[in-house]
Amino acid sequence: MSIFKRLFSMGKAEAHSAIDKLEDPIKMTEQGIRDLKGNLNESLQGLAELKALAIRAKRDHQQFLSQSKNYEQKAVLLLQKAQTGELDPAEADRLASEMLRKKEEAQQQADRTGKEMVTHEQHVSKMNQNIQTLKSKVSSYENELRTLKARSKVSSATKKINKQMSQIDSSGTVSMLERMKEKVSQEEALAESYGEIASMNTSVDDDVEKALGAGSTASSSASLLELKAKLGLAQNASPSTDDTSTPPPTPES
Repeated sequence: MSIFKRLFSMGKAEAHSAIDKLEDPIKMTEQGIRDLKGNLNESLQGLAELKALAIRAKRDHQQFLSQSKNYEQKAVLLLQKAQTGELDPAEADRLASEMLRKKEEAQQQADRTGKEMVTHEQHVSKMNQNIQTLKSKVSSYENELRTLKARSKVSSATKKINKQMSQIDSSGTVSMLERMKEKVSQEEALAESYGEIASMNTSVDDDVEKALGAGSTASSSASLLELKAKLGLAQNASPSTDDTSTPPPTPES
């Protein structure tokens, strides 16, 4: 909720109320984050410009300090030359005074640029802290947005499923299942009935074939015995156990 508090500059209660009225809070949040990133980029540009001012002030400060020291050294050299007789004392005093005047001006410029340098560096430090804070907040808001997006997808899917479940006619579904079971049972019974009829037809055909086959076998056996009798082979047939028990009758003389 903190992101909306920053974006719309309102109290916590007003933020909750505004969220309910938003057409698409996720898109609004994304736009808010884009705005913050735009502010961050502007701040980074401002920080770069401020650092440039601080660097220039530091460079100028060092340059003016060097000039101040240089003018002082020249004044000393002029006085030393006047003392050794290499330069007229009056001229040496005039030139040395001019060097000291320039030294003072350079020192004043050094003091001014030194203060500017300190001020710029303080502003750079403070602005850098603010930028780091803004970066952290943008990152936090992006993470929060990703979490909210995921939660939104889950809640939307859950809502859709629950809506579909609420629209299911459970009694109608059960009734359809019962009718389906009854239909399947009828089809199974009908299939079993057809199977029994097919089995009965096959059994009658088998009985007829068996009956015909048995008669044919008996007829074939009788024909074989008759043929053997004609050929005189009946006595060569292997006698059965019953034939050995009763000898053939002796013919009368």
